[in-house]
Amino acid sequence: MNASHARREKAFSSANGYLAAGAGIVFLLGAAYLFKTGVETPDGLSLLGAVASGLAGLLCLTGLFMLQPNESAILTLFGKYIGTDRSEGLRWAFPLYVKRRLSLRARNFNAPTLKVNDKRGNPVEISAAVVWRVRDTAQAVFEVDDFERYVSIQAEAALRHLASQYAYDEGEDLPQGETTLRAGMDIVADALKTELQARFEAAGVEVLDAKLTHLAYAAEIAQVMLRRQQAEAIISARSKIVHGAVSMVEAALKGLSERGIVELDDERKAAMVSNLLVVLCSDKETQPIINTGTLYN
Repeated sequence: MNASHARREKAFSSANGYLAAGAGIVFLLGAAYLFKTGVETPDGLSLLGAVASGLAGLLCLTGLFMLQPNESAILTLFGKYIGTDRSEGLRWAFPLYVKRRLSLRARNFNAPTLKVNDKRGNPVEISAAVVWRVRDTAQAVFEVDDFERYVSIQAEAALRHLASQYAYDEGEDLPQGETTLRAGMDIVADALKTELQARFEAAGVEVLDAKLTHLAYAAEIAQVMLRRQQAEAIISARSKIVHGAVSMVEAALKGLSERGIVELDDERKAAMVSNLLVVLCSDKETQPIINTGTLYN
């Protein structure tokens, strides 16, 4: 939809409803008095004045309407848009104006959990919460058929498109530092908000906030991905253990050599290194073996 041709909201200033209500009561009382006078006299002019005063009183009272804070009224006359009244309290407008109330308060939309494919093509489950409100009442009512349904459908479409732009998690196939759904939650949320605002613009809706509320691999691949993450964690832990063990062995050999506690040739050093690495890197308790002979027997 071309935004330049979209219908825009026009401000409408209604009259004070309390003054209109007071005037209506006065006119009706005057009509009753004139009617009584016209009947008792009798006086045709008094009866005519009673009718006119009664019609004026009804005109004043039937044009009353009330608006709560953060509520608006869209006024139309025989299908023509007149304007939008954002005043609060008791107001008055021409009785033939059709007044449609529209809330301007912030609203929540909880998107259902969707199963979509991420950038790698892996199925993931994703959901989001969107906080929105009507910014332009004319666009919301006249440019789309049902702006609440429009918001829900476009929010789901934006969420699907967003998930396909990012990978769920980091991996060797991704460039270093690339944003992912799991690690870049703030960046992804900002991207979602930007896309939602672009989609909601045609309906005159403003996005206040958007955050992911659910993110997980789909059930059919969840176990496989969990084992992959566990394997990566084990490899990372083992790498640190081996690095630390090598440093400790190096320090032990250096200390023995500097203090002259024992003279070790290359074969004895190799055996000692092997034993120390087994002790330090093993994930189970090691059992010592007592050698009653020489180191070579």
